[in-house]
Amino acid sequence: MRILVGQPVREKGIAQITNEIVENSGVDIVIYPEGYLADEKALEGACELAKKYEVIIITSYLKDKKNRAIIIDCNGVKVLERAKTLPQLEQELIEPLDVKCDEINIGYLLCMEILKGERDLKKVKRKIDFVANPIGVGMYSEEQFEQWINEAKNIAKTYKTMVIGTSHADGSYKNCGVSIPVSYCINSDGEPIYISKRDTRTRIIDINTKEYLIKL
Repeated sequence: MRILVGQPVREKGIAQITNEIVENSGVDIVIYPEGYLADEKALEGACELAKKYEVIIITSYLKDKKNRAIIIDCNGVKVLERAKTLPQLEQELIEPLDVKCDEINIGYLLCMEILKGERDLKKVKRKIDFVANPIGVGMYSEEQFEQWINEAKNIAKTYKTMVIGTSHADGSYKNCGVSIPVSYCINSDGEPIYISKRDTRTRIIDINTKEYLIKL
């Protein structure tokens, strides 16, 4: 199974994800950042795209200026859709946290939800094949970068599952002016398959062989 992990720039339409799917035939799943789908019109376009090319799309979309989790199956059906959990530590992660999609058990943590993942993924009662972590924009400091990567490693080891995350190539948190674009894939033993910092090229991961290809 091949997963495309993209780091697009923010846009109103779906040109970048469309081009990547067309150019990379044979990809089974696409993971794009939080909020890549700028509105419900873009969401419906992504559903049509998933159906046309028989690919699973994992990202999030904006509704009433708030990010919502979304997984679209290869028939164009929205199989997971929910609000984003509030950041306060005492707030438990909003469910569902996983979905069975085309015989694959996919976990889902939206951006900063990863900070609660090790604690709350115990709610999931089946073995997760991998956890997707769509991130909005890059990290605002080296310390945040290390923290989030370490959280991904802990989740991978605790739940014996792969964790895959990606951010946009542009933008900064609350327009603070600092952005470290991030993309990563952590194996089920907590060891990195790759960790990308400030390198926004697309990766294609074979989750069976644990090998990956960088698109130039």
